[in-house]
Amino acid sequence: MKTMDTNLLNNYVLKAIDAYPYELEETVENLNYALSYESNNAYALYLMGRLQAEQFGDYEKAKHYYAEALASKLDFHKVYAHYILVLIWNEDYDEAQKLIDFALTVKGVYKSEIQLFQGCVFECLQKYKKALKALKLAKRLGYNNSYISFIDSEMKRIKNKMKPEKTKKTKSKKKKKKKNKK
Repeated sequence: MKTMDTNLLNNYVLKAIDAYPYELEETVENLNYALSYESNNAYALYLMGRLQAEQFGDYEKAKHYYAEALASKLDFHKVYAHYILVLIWNEDYDEAQKLIDFALTVKGVYKSEIQLFQGCVFECLQKYKKALKALKLAKRLGYNNSYISFIDSEMKRIKNKMKPEKTKKTKSKKKKKKKNKK
């Protein structure tokens, strides 16, 4: 009987995975069935978190589902990146930082992606030099050319944010020099 329940549960989860994000009604229906069979199924909780964040924009509910998924299965790698991103979107930077710090200790997590999100947190906090440092580490840890190109473009974007600060300082120095000459 236990095997039948496990097979049925897996079937609902697989149907939800297959339907997401194109058939949202089917996704929700299958996730609800899966969670009614096993309320702490990590994959169903993870997918429910994605649904809440990406489709409904309900970051608080998404955070709840992601936290439950990790409570059920701490080494579930897929959850970390999505959970961190939701924390960033929700402007929960301290929580995001704690999760980043923990995620970097989890064996098998794509560390480059976590470092990319570290850069995002620093950028949101307008700590651009730290953001660039995190992105440089992400680039070193990356092993996909298109991903590394993406990191390069992110670094360029952040550097462009830093330039206006420098030009303002330069202009104010020029003004001071002109005043001193008079």
